[in-house]
Amino acid sequence: MHPNVTSVGIPTSTWQAAADAIRRAEALLITAGAGMGVDSGLPDFRGRHGFWRAYPAIANLGLSFEEMANPEWFVRAPELAWAFYGHRLNLYRATPPHEGFAKLLAWTKQKPHGGFIYTSNVDGHFERAGFAPDQIVECHGSIHHFQCCQPCGHSIWDAASETVCVEETQFRAVEPRPVCRHCGALARPNVLMFGDAQWIPDRTGAQHRRLEYWLRKVRAARAPLAVLEFGAGTAVPSVRLFSETVARDLRGVLIRVNPREAQAPRGHIELPAGALATIHRLESLMAE
Repeated sequence: MHPNVTSVGIPTSTWQAAADAIRRAEALLITAGAGMGVDSGLPDFRGRHGFWRAYPAIANLGLSFEEMANPEWFVRAPELAWAFYGHRLNLYRATPPHEGFAKLLAWTKQKPHGGFIYTSNVDGHFERAGFAPDQIVECHGSIHHFQCCQPCGHSIWDAASETVCVEETQFRAVEPRPVCRHCGALARPNVLMFGDAQWIPDRTGAQHRRLEYWLRKVRAARAPLAVLEFGAGTAVPSVRLFSETVARDLRGVLIRVNPREAQAPRGHIELPAGALATIHRLESLMAE
C-alpha cells in the first residue's frame, strides 16, 4: 500500500484537506441523510431489498419504501400505516444517537458563527444529541410530531406523550391509534410522504426561515464556511442538492461523506467512508 493512502483507500492528503477545511471554517453547515443513522443501528432502507430486510411483513406485500411511505395507507389500511410509522417511532425513541453527533455539536460550538443542521432524517436524533431545535431543519418533517390526516387545520403537536402499540406477528397497529387533538379524526406523523398533499409544512417552513437568516449572517460576515454532508444518497437528492447549492453560493467547501456515493462537484472533497469513522478520523487530525 502506498504510504499516503489510508486503509480504506482514501489518500491521506484528502483526509488532511477535509480536516483543514473544518479547522479554518468559522461556520459549519452539517447536512445529513439516512446514512448518518446507520452507525446508531438504524436501517437506511437502501434499495427494495434493504427495505424488505428491515420490514419482512411489508416484503410479503411486495411494497417498496416509496409505495409504503404514502398517505393513502392511512385511509386504506390505517392499521398497516400506523404499524409502519409506529414501529419506526418506537425504534427511533429506543435507539440512542451515536457519539459522532456529540462530536459534531462540539465542533459547532467552537466556531464564531456556530453551526446549523439540514437533514432529511425524521428520527429527531440531532435534537436528542443536544443540538438546539432552532438550529435544525428537518426538510421532510419529524416523526416525533403529529398532525391530522384530513387535515382539519394547521395544527402540529409534539408526540412525546403519544404511544403506538404494534402487534409484530401480524404487523398491525392495535387500537387505540393516534387521533387528532382537535377533531378526533385519525392522526398521522408530520412527515412528508410520497404524493403527499396533506402534509402540513408550517413547522418545517419556520425551520427553513431560521436557516436562511443564519446563512445571510454568515454571508454578510464573509465567514469561511464548511459544509459537512453525511450519508445523503442520490435516490432522493434533496440533501445533496442543498449542500451543493449552499457551498456554491457562499463559496464554502463541501465535504461529502458517503461510502457508496461520495462523488462531489469539482473542487470539493469526497470521503467514501461511514459517518462515525469519518468523524473520529477528522477529530484525530484536527487535534494534531
